[in-house]
Amino acid sequence: MNPDAKSRAGAATAAWQQVARAGYSTLLALITPLYLLRLRWRGRAEPLYRHAVAERLGRYAGAPSAGWVWVHAVSLGETRAAAALVDELRAQRPGMRLLLTHGTATGREAGQALLREGDRQAWLPYDTPGVVLRFMRQFQPAVGVLMETEVWPNLLHAAATHGVPVVLANARLSEKSQRQGRRLDAVLRPAVEQLALVLAQTETDARRLREAGAPRVQVSGNLKFDMTPDPTLLDRGRAWRALLPRPVVMAAATREGEEAMLLAAWSRQRSTSANAPLLLIVPRHPQRFDDVAALAVGAGLRMSRRSGWNGAPPQDALAADVWLGDSMGEMPVYYALARAALLGGSFAPLGGQNLIEAAACGCPVVMGPHTFNFAEAAELSLAAGAALRVGDVDDAVREALALVGDERRAEGLAARSLAFAAEHRGVARRMAQAIGELLPAT
Repeated sequence: MNPDAKSRAGAATAAWQQVARAGYSTLLALITPLYLLRLRWRGRAEPLYRHAVAERLGRYAGAPSAGWVWVHAVSLGETRAAAALVDELRAQRPGMRLLLTHGTATGREAGQALLREGDRQAWLPYDTPGVVLRFMRQFQPAVGVLMETEVWPNLLHAAATHGVPVVLANARLSEKSQRQGRRLDAVLRPAVEQLALVLAQTETDARRLREAGAPRVQVSGNLKFDMTPDPTLLDRGRAWRALLPRPVVMAAATREGEEAMLLAAWSRQRSTSANAPLLLIVPRHPQRFDDVAALAVGAGLRMSRRSGWNGAPPQDALAADVWLGDSMGEMPVYYALARAALLGGSFAPLGGQNLIEAAACGCPVVMGPHTFNFAEAAELSLAAGAALRVGDVDDAVREALALVGDERRAEGLAARSLAFAAEHRGVARRMAQAIGELLPAT
């Protein structure tokens, strides 16, 4: 292609991208009332969604200020992963002021623990041009850090316009998301191209993100390896384990559709003896707690809910067939309590959940066939002998029951899990150093 033709093609592409972003912005503006109604509806079960709704529209209390280190962690998992990165950024820049934004109630609630004096917490603005412009004018960040997969076209355009370098940290891009993204390439590619830096979890993620348009990509690893379970919570789980006369099998971060399959498999294979293993189900989304409770009762199983206890499990809980882990922030308790964990999201084609927290707590994991969202971590754990893979939920229940009946084998898997988690630490330090290079000298 000659230079003139190449220039015309480039101009045509740029014009089409502008039209595409304008169409995207118009669509979001039109559905703003539906977005606000959805927040109100979700607020019925999680009242925090109704808190400070004006922030979603870029209206924040207080006078505008500048110089924030802005970290966006949309939900609970991203917020937990961000904790180690925030600690490293503080260590490297002790005087930094953190602006922490979220999109979900669970993220915002968990994020409160990361705040220090002078920090600020807010909702991420809705991605329309006027709203993100108000956000940038209000906070004037020195740098922005978006966790994992958060690419918002108007937000990134506003950041570039205001000279705010934005990093996509702990970044991942599954094959499925890459295929979906290609259908919106005219909107998403210009946004990805405006990222100052992408810190990818794996080489595969890095390759896909380069193909999506990221101009500068580094492989830094997965921040979740630097998550340190709270020792107090681990001790609580171990104390509960000692209290129980029987072992616990945990279904960790289950998704809709999986619990029914799991309960059916459990009912087919469980023993009815007094010391038979107990099933602990911890759903991924808190709004589904009641639905999962109804499924267990409907399956004819005696159930006890963690939210109904005052401290340690009461006597009636000790006699239950199933426990429902309907509490927030207690995953280390549950992992320390369990002899084995079935990995939620991996038994239906949902891509799986991250197994790193389980490994850091020394809990052996049995995973199903669907782990494409965390493919490398899953394969590394298998190679390290820290996890097991099976074909379906019946095989998973069978394997977990065999594992809890073989204490020596279970202890070996637990030890390899801890070693696997420890081997991959240091990610937060590398990421903080790379982000620090984008900040002005102090």
